[in-house]
Amino acid sequence: MRVERLSDNQFKIFLTFDDLIERGFTKEELWTDVTSVRDLFTDMMHEASFELGVELEGMLLVQVQMMQAQGMHVYVTQKEESNVDDDEFIEMKVTLDESNELIFRFEDFENIIQAAKSIDKYTIENGQIYLLDKEYYLYLDEIANEKDKENIIAILSEFSTPSIVTIHTLREYAIPIMPDSAIPTIKKYFHTRK
Repeated sequence: MRVERLSDNQFKIFLTFDDLIERGFTKEELWTDVTSVRDLFTDMMHEASFELGVELEGMLLVQVQMMQAQGMHVYVTQKEESNVDDDEFIEMKVTLDESNELIFRFEDFENIIQAAKSIDKYTIENGQIYLLDKEYYLYLDEIANEKDKENIIAILSEFSTPSIVTIHTLREYAIPIMPDSAIPTIKKYFHTRK
C-alpha cells in the first residue's frame, strides 16, 4: 500500500491487486461483500492516517477507482463537519468506479519493443507512449475481448510493471513519445513481426 498526501484535507492510497490478496480479498469481492469492504477501508484509513500524521474525524469522502491491471486508487477527502459532537466519530461515503485504463511502466524503450513483439498475435490498433522521470509508460485504450485483455496484461507484465500513474497525470506532466497508434507504429518501424 502506498500513500500520498495531496492537500491538507485530501490524500491518495494506491493498493495493488497483490496487496488486496494479502488482505484476503479478490477484485470481485469489492463489488459484493459490503461488510468486509467497509472493514478494509477502515483499516486502510487508519494505516494512512498514521503514516501521514493525519487525524481523521467527521465525514470522509472515499472515491475508489479500480484499474484493470494496476489495482486501485483510493482518493480520500476529509470534509469538515461542524455538527459532529463526537471527536471519535468517522463516517465514510464510499464510491466505487472501474476504469478500463491499461497503463504499464517500462524502464527502457527496448522493453516496449520486446513487449510489442510478444503481443503481436493480438490485434491492437491503439496505444500511447509517454516519458516521465526517465521511464516509459504505455497506455492502451480499452481492449474489447476480455480473454485477449487478460493475456495481454499477463504478457506486458513480464516486461513492465503496472503503473500507479493515471493517464490524466501522464497527459499533464509527461512527454508524449507516440501520442497514438503506438503498438502499430512500433511493429512497423522495429520489425516486430514474427
